[in-house]
Amino acid sequence: MAWIRNVGAALFLAILGSATLDGAARAQDPPADAGPDDDAGLKATTAKLNAYVKFMNRSLRAIQSLDRYKSWVNMKTGPTGHESIIYGLYDVYDTTQEAANATAALTQEPLFPELDAAMRDYIAANAALGPILNTANAYYEREDYKVDKMATGKTLHAQIVAAAEPFLAAHAHLDVVFRAEKAKADELRLAAIEKHEGRKANWHVANIMMRARRIMDLLPSRAKPVVDIATFDAEMVGYGGAVKDMDDYGAGHPNSFFVFESQPRSLLSKLRDFQEKIDPAKGDARRGGGDDLPGIINDYNAMVSSSQSATQFNK
Repeated sequence: MAWIRNVGAALFLAILGSATLDGAARAQDPPADAGPDDDAGLKATTAKLNAYVKFMNRSLRAIQSLDRYKSWVNMKTGPTGHESIIYGLYDVYDTTQEAANATAALTQEPLFPELDAAMRDYIAANAALGPILNTANAYYEREDYKVDKMATGKTLHAQIVAAAEPFLAAHAHLDVVFRAEKAKADELRLAAIEKHEGRKANWHVANIMMRARRIMDLLPSRAKPVVDIATFDAEMVGYGGAVKDMDDYGAGHPNSFFVFESQPRSLLSKLRDFQEKIDPAKGDARRGGGDDLPGIINDYNAMVSSSQSATQFNK
């Protein structure tokens, strides 16, 4: 089942824009008394969640390193030195600054008790795992296992397993509670944009990204290879309608979207192809649709990137 990817690790978590959430477009310098960011609570929420997002994105490298390690090591027995291919790991990124910013945000308003506690646990788990992964990566890059007959590799394996289990558990819990809080913030931001600007270009981009993210959250993974068909189909109706609404708006307002305009359609097309394959398989992507996931994820990540400036040049 090599096609089943860790979707959470494969997707970018979008930085929350100064005027919209989940990678949606920035407002066009609204008047001082008319912009959605005049809501102090919304600004504070955006700043706090941004600090969390930056740390979560930076720390995804640890999950990628573990995945590489698991690709050649039997996690129950550990490395032997007789594996056909020894890939090693990946060096993980320094998260000192991102961790400091996220730690400072823990006690900043607004307080989210469950999310803040989950983030605190994740920061600690990442701090414990990161140095071990880097030590192991250096050991395998030097090919020291050829000299010590994998003795250090076996010792490191025990340390990796001991630190990885709480790290992965903390990450899984954080992912769930973060998405719940972010979904609330997305709705608030969308309502604020509509209040101050109406359903114009910024609103359509924000609406598209919010609905696209909901579908991404439903994609299969190794842990959950079966898609909830009813929920997926319902979200597809919402996303399809949002794409058509944006196209209709763009037809009446030329040059409203920069680069971004065709991307939601491309993603919708790929998602509908995927939907056609998983429906007869009763949602089990192992039986159909699994090979479509890389293209879907790539299209979504491209949307996240381009949505940041999607309406920047429309005035």
